[in-house]
Amino acid sequence: MRTKSRKKNKINVVTLGCSKNVYDSEVLMGQLRANNKEVVHEEEGNIVVINTCGFIANAKEESVNTILDFVQQKEDGIVDKVFVTGCLSERYKPDLQQEIPDVDQYFGTTELPGLLKALGADYKHELIGERLTTTPKNYAYLKIAEGCDRPCSFCAIPLMRGKHRSTPIEELVVEAEKLAADGVKELILIAQDLTYYGLDLYKKRRLADLLKALVEVDGIEWIRLHYAFPTGFPEDVLDVIKQEPKVCNYIDIPLQHISTDILKSMRRGTTFEKTNTLLKLFREKVPGMAIRTTLIVGYPGETEEHFQELKQWVADMRFERMGCFTYSHEENTHAYNLVDDVPEDVKQDRANQIMELQSQISWELNQEKIGQEFKVLIDRKEGNNYIGRTEFDSPDVDNEVLLDATQQYLKTGDFVQVKITEATDFDLYGEVV
Repeated sequence: MRTKSRKKNKINVVTLGCSKNVYDSEVLMGQLRANNKEVVHEEEGNIVVINTCGFIANAKEESVNTILDFVQQKEDGIVDKVFVTGCLSERYKPDLQQEIPDVDQYFGTTELPGLLKALGADYKHELIGERLTTTPKNYAYLKIAEGCDRPCSFCAIPLMRGKHRSTPIEELVVEAEKLAADGVKELILIAQDLTYYGLDLYKKRRLADLLKALVEVDGIEWIRLHYAFPTGFPEDVLDVIKQEPKVCNYIDIPLQHISTDILKSMRRGTTFEKTNTLLKLFREKVPGMAIRTTLIVGYPGETEEHFQELKQWVADMRFERMGCFTYSHEENTHAYNLVDDVPEDVKQDRANQIMELQSQISWELNQEKIGQEFKVLIDRKEGNNYIGRTEFDSPDVDNEVLLDATQQYLKTGDFVQVKITEATDFDLYGEVV
């Protein structure tokens, strides 16, 4: 029979899924620290909190496997308690309680006060912007809104995160100031939908105003935009990107597809023509901007003809950065009523074709950078290399710049001027000028 460990309670927060979950875990850890709790991120602890992802099949499987792994550790006496929070728990709480009853308690995405109470802590309302960041010290995510009002047919996020709720500009500035005081140089703005920012609070889109407020924060040198939505994109944001040196010439705008038929079925509120007009506007207003997008292949009803149209468009557009996912048939979404009629092997083959094409485009674009100089932010040291990024690259998903660590000493968070000497499809190599 297992015995309860005699260790002093140490809470281990385990984060799965996207940057929004990273942010939520950091807020949770900040609250716990303010309650004088010993808290670690993905290290050993006798109390475990798993912040789950419930977005698509692979993510759900990883979350369930992680829960089962820690439940087994609880059975073996390695940990004492297991709590589950996040999107999977929000979406499937009754099922999870039935299927995995050995978890001590399940909490949804809006139940932070309840989770803290279960951990013997009080929710402190006064902690605006107080977080225990888990990213390298030079950059941090800034979540400017929660939830989503978009009706995309394939997406379960509104089920898990609720309606769009913007955070007031003043609160975000306070949070940015605290991050800057801790040495953060780069803010990565995240939300389910950045372009909707402000509509609920101020009755108009105010992402441009937010950017203008954030560039005034001393110590912040880069501000990066993630997860913009193409429909109703506020054009004044492009003016701010062009005019403000602190706002990176970069945007992450998941476009998902280009066939008007598929976009209509996806309920994206746009067409082939409107999408291309928007991209043309981006490139005219901000020459040299890096556009990152993500695509979905194998959506119900996607014919070979639709796919070839998508593939040709990728070849024509030459996106600087891109990811591609296979469609996941999610219950309680609008698309779940459609027949998931593209076989898995065809989905995978299509994704591979798109990424092969993108790899070639990325290689060609990177060759053009050889001989050019770029401002590079150093993220970390790995072996004999310092790893950094240009303003055109986001952490974990984009290109990296490798610098020989045997030639010079650099610190994490340093900005250095780098001349590119060689390039592969997804990496640049350079020398500090």
